[in-house]
Amino acid sequence: MEIAIKVIQLIMSLSLLVFVHELGHYLTARMFGIRVEKFYLFFDAGGFSIFKFRIGETTFGLGWVPFGGYCKIAGMIDESMDTEALKSEPQPWEFRSKPAWQRLIVMVGGVVMNVATAIVIYIGMSWHWGDSYIDNSDLRWGYAFNELGREVGFRDGDRIVSFDGEAVEGSYQRVYSDMVIGGVREVGVIRGGGDGGRGGVPATVTIPEERVAEMLDSPEFMTPRVPFVIGGLPEGAVTPLAVGDSLVALNGMTIDFFDQWRTTLGRVAGTTVELTVVRDGAPVNLSVAVSPEGQLGVFASSAARFFSIRTRDYSLGESVPAGFRKAGAQISGYWDQLGLIVKPETEAYKSVGSLISIGSIFPGVWDWFRFWSVTAFLSIILAVMNILPIPALDGGHTMFLLWEVVTRRRPSDKFLEWAQMTGMFILLAIMVLAFWNDIYRFFIK
Repeated sequence: MEIAIKVIQLIMSLSLLVFVHELGHYLTARMFGIRVEKFYLFFDAGGFSIFKFRIGETTFGLGWVPFGGYCKIAGMIDESMDTEALKSEPQPWEFRSKPAWQRLIVMVGGVVMNVATAIVIYIGMSWHWGDSYIDNSDLRWGYAFNELGREVGFRDGDRIVSFDGEAVEGSYQRVYSDMVIGGVREVGVIRGGGDGGRGGVPATVTIPEERVAEMLDSPEFMTPRVPFVIGGLPEGAVTPLAVGDSLVALNGMTIDFFDQWRTTLGRVAGTTVELTVVRDGAPVNLSVAVSPEGQLGVFASSAARFFSIRTRDYSLGESVPAGFRKAGAQISGYWDQLGLIVKPETEAYKSVGSLISIGSIFPGVWDWFRFWSVTAFLSIILAVMNILPIPALDGGHTMFLLWEVVTRRRPSDKFLEWAQMTGMFILLAIMVLAFWNDIYRFFIK
């Protein structure tokens, strides 16, 4: 069921984003009197459509391959590679007959619509939900790091205070992405402080460029460090443990934090241990079986139990600039991530994913907040990817149109045809890389 919910959300999200992208091309083309021959959501491979209808010169339809879509503009060399119409004299209603500035607007129409869609979603989310977050400065026990984090140079309990000399501010959820995607090289931490974040000494962790790809592909690289308090029990669970119990010792050995418990329980997997828990303010000793996987069969409380949740509500007027700020931050962050991907030394290209990775971002239960958050982010990705100067993408067409505007020399149809084929080869190579990364990540690694 979880997989089905993820797939449904993926199809809904991408369908919306493809529709608004192609609508941007359609509306700008029609604004300049350019004929649009077909407007399809999903692909009609083999010429088969679930349904179609005609309005004026345009055939609208729903294809049977449930991903993507397209807007076929008359007189334009696109991914269909239909060049037959270009053998005749240019007609006044064709794309190729229009001035370069009009063709440029048509090409960027899809990208503009995707950015606008992200902004509208962020405005709506700000107005409806506001912002709720745990501030990085409130994590008095610092972070717990996985094996990769410790190899990079972090230590469990490090409190992150600066990136390349600049103070870190805002939610802890953004610290990881800002550190990795933002190309941070030196992370300032406070190390070795006592309970409650008191004391400690400053230290610096230098991020090796060659480990960036691994960090991008390591969602548990760092998590807020918290005690082990039971937040819930599975339905039908038989255990002496109870919701609210705070685990403090195992076989007489004091253990302070959840990450330490995970490691220690792994060492005593498949045995029965003596636990000391604090229940209703008093210590209680319990005999509990540890599963072969090193688990107690309980759900741990999240970080929200231990830290104050900072909230901010927005009026409709306040949500508008907030939506623009959030979209701008996402564009900047994703652009920085692309910068890492094109640097071979970072090996960040290993993090490129296909539809499998995209689908995994969605939750296994229906959550409108998460759905719209992911959809807005995917809209930014679609906009940024499409504006890249690669032939076959909107950015490639835009690049040639800018050349024409500056030089007043128009590339020949034959050149554009070869450029389109080259771009499609590049995109195919990227798709192969993405699918291979996902196959390795989910089925081999």
